[in-house]
Amino acid sequence: MSSVSAAIAHALKPIAPQIFGLMGNGNAHFLDAAVRAGFDYTAVRHESATVSAADAYFRISNRLAIASTTYGAGYTNAVTALAEAAAARTPLLLITGDAPSTGMRGWDVDQAAIDSGVRAVRYVVDRLTPGATALAAAAHALREQIPVVLAIPYDVAAAPSLEVDLPEFESFRSSPPAPELNATQLRTITDLLLAAKRPHILYGRGAIDAAVGIAELAARLGATTSGTLLARDLLDYPFDLGITGGFATGRNAEIIAEADTVLVLGAGLNQFTMRFGDLINTDSHVVQIDLAAAATNPRVDYFATGDVPAVVNSLLGTVGVQDSGWASSLDLSAVRERPVGGDRATDGLLDPRRVASELETILPKNRVLVQDGGHFIGWGPMYWTSTGARSLTCVGTAYQSIGLGIASMVGAGAAAEGRTVVLAAGDGGFLMGLADLESIVRTISSGIIVIYNDSAYGAEIHQYGSIGLHEDPMLIPTVDFAALATAVGATGIRVESVADFAKVQQWVDQGAKGICLVDARISPNVRAPYMEEVLAANARAAAAQASQSD
Repeated sequence: MSSVSAAIAHALKPIAPQIFGLMGNGNAHFLDAAVRAGFDYTAVRHESATVSAADAYFRISNRLAIASTTYGAGYTNAVTALAEAAAARTPLLLITGDAPSTGMRGWDVDQAAIDSGVRAVRYVVDRLTPGATALAAAAHALREQIPVVLAIPYDVAAAPSLEVDLPEFESFRSSPPAPELNATQLRTITDLLLAAKRPHILYGRGAIDAAVGIAELAARLGATTSGTLLARDLLDYPFDLGITGGFATGRNAEIIAEADTVLVLGAGLNQFTMRFGDLINTDSHVVQIDLAAAATNPRVDYFATGDVPAVVNSLLGTVGVQDSGWASSLDLSAVRERPVGGDRATDGLLDPRRVASELETILPKNRVLVQDGGHFIGWGPMYWTSTGARSLTCVGTAYQSIGLGIASMVGAGAAAEGRTVVLAAGDGGFLMGLADLESIVRTISSGIIVIYNDSAYGAEIHQYGSIGLHEDPMLIPTVDFAALATAVGATGIRVESVADFAKVQQWVDQGAKGICLVDARISPNVRAPYMEEVLAANARAAAAQASQSD
C-alpha cells in the first residue's frame, strides 16, 4: 500500500513532471516520493522561487509545472509569487504542506484564507482519494488558467493511501466548448472590418495560438498589426509595427492613432497597453474579442466573448480580400527605430539605452528574455529581440512586484530548450532574489544576467523623487554584483564604459557557456518612455483632482 504522497506523485507524473521545490517538514514526504518517481526536480533556495520558477516555466513552455514548499513560513514566503501567478492567470500547482487535519498548531497559519485572499484555488488531499484530488487540481489549473494550491495536511502526508482506483485524467478535463461568435456577432464585426479604411489589429497573449490566421486576416484587410508585450514577435507579417503601448516607438504610436477601426484579439487593454488612454483616437471604433465575460476597458465600443483562434477562423470565412491599401501606403522605415544613446549620460555614468543597444548586437540570437520588475523594464523589450511568441516573460508585472524575475530565470532555463536565457534586473530587485543566483548558476547551461545598476530603486526615483519626496529611502549603496557572481561560479563583468562590452563579447565568442553577469553601472537620470507616460498620467489626474477641489 503506497502513501498519500506517493499516490499524488504517481498521479501527477504524466501531467506535470517538472518540480521546483524547497524541502521542509510539510513537503518532505511528497518530494521524496516525487524524486523516487523520476520527476525532473530543481531545488531552489527561497520558497518564493518555487512559484516564480513554475510560473515562468509555463509561460515559456506552455506546460504545467509544480512548485512545492513546506507549511507555515515556507508557504507564506511563496505568497507574493502566488499572488503574481493569480493576477497573471498562470496555471501551476503549488503543492504545500499544511496544518494537521486535527487542527492548527502554534506555528500554523490559516492557509485557506490566504489562498482565497490572493485569488488562488485550493484543494486539500485526504487518505481516500489523494491521486484523484491531485488530478482534479491539475485539471482545474489548466482549464481555468489559474494557480491551484494542493494542500497536504501534515498528519496525512506519510499515511497509507486508501485509494483503490485512479480515474483517467481526461475525466477531470471536461469543460464547455470554446465560445464562438453567433451569426449576428460575426456579421456585425465583419461589417465593421470591411467598412474600415485604416484598420489595425491589436493582439495579445490570448491570441498566440491564432498567429497564422491573424496574419492572413490582416493581409486581406490591408491592416497594420501590433502586439502587447507578452505577444511580441508573434506574426510573420510585413506590416507588423512591433510592441504596442509604453514600449512602443513614437512612429508605432502615430500609426495606431490614425486607425479608424481597431480589432483587439486576446489582449486585456490595461493602462500601459492603452498608453493611459492615448493609444487609440477618439473617433476610432474599437472591437474586442476575449474570453472575458465583458469588455476589459471602457474604450471598447463592441465586445464579444469568444475563443480567439475560433473567432479568427470564422472571420476568415466571412472576410474576403478587400485590401484597404492603408498598410502598404505607410512609411514603416522608422517604425522600430530606437534612440541609441551616447557613450555616457550627463552624470558620466552609462546611458541605459546604450547598454541595451550594445547588448542587442552581442547577445546570442537564439534567446529567451526574462524580465524582473522595475524602472529598467523599459529597456529590454524595446531593444532586444527574441525567438518566437513565448520567448519573453515578465514575472512580477501583473502584481507590480520586483524581485521575482531572478527565480523566474530558473524556470525559463528549464523550458529554454537550448536557447540562451537573458535576465534583465535592477539592483534593488536582484538583491531581493539574491539567494537564487546560486540556483541560476547551478541549473542553467547558457545564461546572461544584465543588472541595470543605478544604486537606487529607479521607479521610485522617477515617480516620487521627481515630485519632491526625499530620495534617501530610494537609494541603495553601490553593490559589486560582478564580484558576487564570481563568488558563486559565474563570470562577473563590471561594465563602466562602452569599451567594457568587449569582455561580454569575448564570453559569447567563447561559446556562451555557463552564466555571465553584466554589472552595468547606469545613470539614474535617463527616464524610460513608459515612465514619462506614467508621470504625465499622474499629473493629469492630480490636475483634475485639484480642479474638482476648487
